[in-house]
Amino acid sequence: MYKVKVYVTLRERVLDPQGAAIKQSLEHLGYREVKEVRAGKFLELLVEPSGRDLDAIIQEVCGRVLANPVIEDYRYEIEECVAP
Repeated sequence: MYKVKVYVTLRERVLDPQGAAIKQSLEHLGYREVKEVRAGKFLELLVEPSGRDLDAIIQEVCGRVLANPVIEDYRYEIEECVAP
């Protein structure tokens, strides 16, 4: 069994209104040291081994379902784990 941690973020050139709102809230709370906030998504997948290449599966899942490839980037980490 594999645990896959997927991080999805907006591309650098894409405006991030959620990140801007968080930054503004932090400023109002006195955290002026924070100069930029970019919001994103974190997902954990539990994947059973199969005859298919795991990297290919994860790239397909991310590119087709978890991330919008036009405006978002993704990266992932794979670790072996014991089934729950």
